[in-house]
Amino acid sequence: MFKSPFKFTKAGKSGVEVSELYPELAKCIDDICVIRSMHTNVPNHEPSLLMMTCGNQQPIRPSMGSWLTYGLGTENQNLPGFVVLCPGKPVVGPQLWSNSFLPGVFQGCHISSLDPKKVIEHIENRSLSTDSQRKQLDLLNELNRLHKDRKGGDDQLDARIQSLEMAFRMQTEAVEAFDLNKEKAETRALYGKGYFADACLIARRLVERGVRMVQIYYGAGQPWDDHGNIEAGHRNKAKDSDKAAAALLIDLKRLGLLDETLVLWGGEFGRTPTSEGGTGRDHNHHGFSVWLAGGGIKGGLAYGATDEFGFAAVEKKVHVHDLHATILHQMGIDHEKLTYRYSGRDFRLTDVHGTVIKDILA
Repeated sequence: MFKSPFKFTKAGKSGVEVSELYPELAKCIDDICVIRSMHTNVPNHEPSLLMMTCGNQQPIRPSMGSWLTYGLGTENQNLPGFVVLCPGKPVVGPQLWSNSFLPGVFQGCHISSLDPKKVIEHIENRSLSTDSQRKQLDLLNELNRLHKDRKGGDDQLDARIQSLEMAFRMQTEAVEAFDLNKEKAETRALYGKGYFADACLIARRLVERGVRMVQIYYGAGQPWDDHGNIEAGHRNKAKDSDKAAAALLIDLKRLGLLDETLVLWGGEFGRTPTSEGGTGRDHNHHGFSVWLAGGGIKGGLAYGATDEFGFAAVEKKVHVHDLHATILHQMGIDHEKLTYRYSGRDFRLTDVHGTVIKDILA
């Protein structure tokens, strides 16, 4: 989810075909744009996850959330600008929300437990009052600045100073933001139960409070990797995630936030149309689907297509770089101008690629 600095008007047409696996999302058909012609470079989890989140196959580039907070900042100085919700670690791990060579303050904040008392360890200082903490932190910051004056610039020290300030400010708002008990019973029921349902609701609460990007993982590891018994595996996970995903769109729309919040749903690649071992499906990077909603995207639209076998994208092909360029465009950023000079060259999320998919814009 991406909190845009803009609001958008709605436009679109009906007619998206939604699988019976997602009956709740089918009710949101007029808000969803399905891109059916995605493709990426390789069919392995690690490089494909890095490509989807960082625009590069190797763990050497900043993540999209880091780029966005670097380019746009955040609307709430009491919460991290980029939050990652995952119960444990996905394949690859922290590199998927890394700041890499961008300043450390733009690294994603990984949250594993959603219990407001455990979500951020030691967030509550029970030994010092707020005034005493402020005096202590001011002294520490002054000592750090004196050190910088003597030793010169230090990016890691700058990041440390900003992290300490953020930790101090988070005491006033972070616990409250993660406290789902403050939600009405009917809202909790709308999302359902379980980690993913709670993560979707917390994502809405964070975006509502000005967090720039929230990245939700369905589970640790690679839970959708059904090389065997895909019928039961995918069906059960689709059923489990359907209600919460639909609730997120419904809730954002109810609160008037969907027009200024872009929701992206997808994985790092697709599955083959042919069987693997009789009951499974192998990785397929030649053709797969993602969907977007809100944030100035046309709803009720199916864009592009694969071949007749559902194997490779053939119509209106969209690379991950194109998807990134489009997301940045909807956030008010020219993907070719959001750059950072490092090691003698200008880097960007889309590297030297990417074309905005104008046909899906409202």
